[in-house]
Amino acid sequence: MTRYQYLANLLAERIEQGLYRHGEKLPSVRTLSQEHGVSISTVQQAYQTLENLQLIAAQPRSGYFVAPRKAQPPVPAMSSPVQRPVEITQWDEVNTLLADHHDKSLIAFGSGAPDVSQATLKPLWRELSRLVQHNPCAVLGYDELPGRKDLREQIARIMLDSETVVVAEDVVVTNGCHSALAIALLAVCKPGDIVAVESPCYYGTMQMLRGFDIKAIEIPTDPQTGISIEALELALEQWPIKGVILVPNCNNPLGFIMPDARKRAVLSLAQRHDIVIFEDDIYGELAREYPRPRTIKSWDIDGRVLLCSSFTKSIAPGLHVGWIVPGRYRDRVLHMKYATSSTSVPAMQMAVAAFIRDGHYHRHLRRMRQIYQHNMEDWTCRVRQYFPCDICVTRPQGSFMLWIELPEMVDMVCVAKQLCRLKIQVAPGSLFSATGKYRNCLRINCALPLNDKNQEALRLMGEAVSIALE
Repeated sequence: MTRYQYLANLLAERIEQGLYRHGEKLPSVRTLSQEHGVSISTVQQAYQTLENLQLIAAQPRSGYFVAPRKAQPPVPAMSSPVQRPVEITQWDEVNTLLADHHDKSLIAFGSGAPDVSQATLKPLWRELSRLVQHNPCAVLGYDELPGRKDLREQIARIMLDSETVVVAEDVVVTNGCHSALAIALLAVCKPGDIVAVESPCYYGTMQMLRGFDIKAIEIPTDPQTGISIEALELALEQWPIKGVILVPNCNNPLGFIMPDARKRAVLSLAQRHDIVIFEDDIYGELAREYPRPRTIKSWDIDGRVLLCSSFTKSIAPGLHVGWIVPGRYRDRVLHMKYATSSTSVPAMQMAVAAFIRDGHYHRHLRRMRQIYQHNMEDWTCRVRQYFPCDICVTRPQGSFMLWIELPEMVDMVCVAKQLCRLKIQVAPGSLFSATGKYRNCLRINCALPLNDKNQEALRLMGEAVSIALE
């Protein structure tokens, strides 16, 4: 982060906290320069950034003033999906979205890719290069089925931050979180079973259930506190549900962190009804606050929570290094791993283990949390500027996904096709439902800085939505 960005973030926080009140004059450029030990031009750049975000306004010959407070768009209401087991649709649409990810001419707002351009990743690339040059036998050989022990030890170590106490023998390495969740489902479920999911739910999880011929029952979910425990309990009383898939920390796509009391309540509910919890913690490390939030697994005493995660979002997708803490299903998980993918790639495991062991991982996380928080604020501000005023926007507590709810008459599936002709790709909300609900919603990726190209694309997106309202 540059000096002017740091100063702009600091001033933005002070405005948000009320230390600088709306309409109040801000310190002069010279005063801030002396106070923070930076150049005049650095302060000017910081003030320009805050002007662009419409947090401050310049008055000729008078200086800079805090802009009047703008009303925040409301948060979406709790979802209300069809609450019965259904077969999942939308595969053709998801397949098209996945194919579009590789079209370099598109501005890919619909992807789930993190920012992999930061200098804090350089030690990882150096370690990979070193391994290829100096340890080719280990890199090119087979791995043990549960994964390399040195990596499993490091995973157990970082999980302590979420108060999840495990040892290396409790961890099974997989080829990413998608693979981890697939193996977990195969270890517990069979075709025809019913699994409860949050609604909206990540489309990759939905299509996994479809591929395994597992039916989904969508449970109402609050964008700030998570799945409705009352609705889940009612569903458990009505249907033979095998388990529930939850993303309680930095949920995708809604961004919430489920309060600890609700995490414990859902675990208690699972114990009473003897069901499994498939906990997807892939975004948990990207929570804004430190220490990071606890996992449901951290309270699990009888091994019914299968915790799945990976370094896909916290480091880079191409590593394909994930893991399961399978609890009482360990033997079955190992069998399913062998049946579906056998062993994992040694080189990536060795490099990630060294990256964590040498202290680079936590340094990288601190950097990414700051960047994603700054980006999210920028993108949210521009959404408020360019989109119609009658929208609802989530307030994510981490990660880099933003969920936008538009007026009911807007069909984002149709709008997305129009935007694709402008080389702009978005993820319509219908992809996040088993039945194609949420057609008036979309999810956008805010991982990258809002440069001129992205800002213009966002403006065109808002324009297309406004036309759809006419």
